[in-house]
Amino acid sequence: MKVLLVYPVFPETYWSFKHALAFEGKKAAFPPLGLLTVSAMLPATWERRLVDMNVDTLNDSDIEWADMVFVSAMIVQSASLEEVVRRARAMGKRIVVGGPYVSTSSESLPDADHIFIGEAEETLPLFVADLELGVAKKVYKAAERPSLHATPVPDFSLIDMHQYSAMNVQFSRGCPFQCEFCDIIEIYGRVPRTKTNEQMLAELNALNAGGWRGLVFIVDDNFIGNKKNLRLFLPDLIEWSRANEYPFSFITEASVNLAEDDVLLQMMQDAGFRRVFLGIETPVEESLKEAQKGQNTRRSLIDSIHKIQSYGMEVMAGFIVGFDSDPENIFDLQMDFIRESAIPLAMVGLLSALPDTQLWRRLEKEGRLEGYHSGNNTDCSLNFIPVMNRDRLIAGFQSVLKNIYSPKEYYLRALDCLSRFHQNRIEPRQSTIRKDLKAFYKIIMRLGIRDRSRVQFWRYLYKLVRFHPRDFAHGITLAAMGYHFRQITEKYCV
Repeated sequence: MKVLLVYPVFPETYWSFKHALAFEGKKAAFPPLGLLTVSAMLPATWERRLVDMNVDTLNDSDIEWADMVFVSAMIVQSASLEEVVRRARAMGKRIVVGGPYVSTSSESLPDADHIFIGEAEETLPLFVADLELGVAKKVYKAAERPSLHATPVPDFSLIDMHQYSAMNVQFSRGCPFQCEFCDIIEIYGRVPRTKTNEQMLAELNALNAGGWRGLVFIVDDNFIGNKKNLRLFLPDLIEWSRANEYPFSFITEASVNLAEDDVLLQMMQDAGFRRVFLGIETPVEESLKEAQKGQNTRRSLIDSIHKIQSYGMEVMAGFIVGFDSDPENIFDLQMDFIRESAIPLAMVGLLSALPDTQLWRRLEKEGRLEGYHSGNNTDCSLNFIPVMNRDRLIAGFQSVLKNIYSPKEYYLRALDCLSRFHQNRIEPRQSTIRKDLKAFYKIIMRLGIRDRSRVQFWRYLYKLVRFHPRDFAHGITLAAMGYHFRQITEKYCV
């Protein structure tokens, strides 16, 4: 059996990092971890190839080679997924589709032969057995959320690591909280399940043996969701990192209550964590309560962010406007909060109702739902009737983006962020001096010479060299990311 695994195009968004990746000569931020894991679950006798359409072109010859085409996608990739399915269908191939998009969008499923809803650890072996018997079903839906103890090491041999800015692994699935707008708890549940320490170290060993050095994204939606198991894992991760001379630095996602746990913060710092994404959403307490995000109301959000930063971890954060409880000055409040928090990479989006979430069900009951959202955080449309005037909300949202990604505001936050790192930071990199110099030359040419905001860049560079020389490489990375966010903002916020 010949299987072609295809990862559809991820459109140009804030999350694509397209304009920043160009400086370092990378084609995508991360490889498709889900498909690499699925590959490792297939029978060893099956042949397999992977085409990540964010890195390579999907040619007709690739599809022609295959007996089956496996495709996985998020909502934002749905248009590309449909095109892949259309092409494979036209060439008479058996098509298998799974992933977050089809798991939460049962009313708009693609024209595939077999569809996997939910996690595949238990349903994929059933499919393989049914296929051999000639009785494979149209839909395979996970009856329950499986243990991760049988999840194999992803098949990293299918990718060219040099095409990516970072590698990714997964420790847990699920989140204990109940945010109304979140689809993660609908897909993966509110009881976080984790891999064993041995599984995680095996995955890191595979990356290390494959020659990777640099950033590793632990893609959990809440890395600290299962604190008990995490406390058991981090000491082994610290020891592994020391024994292997710190080949990786780590980034992950967590809830803001991380700031309450000094032990976890210290262990994460010792293990080499250098960035954490937090779901801040809004500084307005009433809106947080509306969203059932009570965990963000129990402490000062600003103090929590600054505490995490003091452990050498840059904070990225998600913000949302469009809650029913948002006051008229929500846009000023968001801009002021982002400035004070010293978060360079602040992802601000309009509230969207994702399928099968609590928010979706509430808005549908209230008669305010207006179809599906694209899942694209650059999309200035709404799929529900907001309390605030729609035009006012969209205009205010755009004003926030234009403000926070203006060079002056962004560079000030980046410098403020760097000033909060009180410890030396380990920054292994998948690069060489020649590549670093080439990337730096590109940044100087683009931001320092051709860009109309070059004066602000040179001021930033001067302060970076003078006050933060030990974090110079990270500061340059922040400048590149800021350029990406500004390009996306100027493209979509007209």
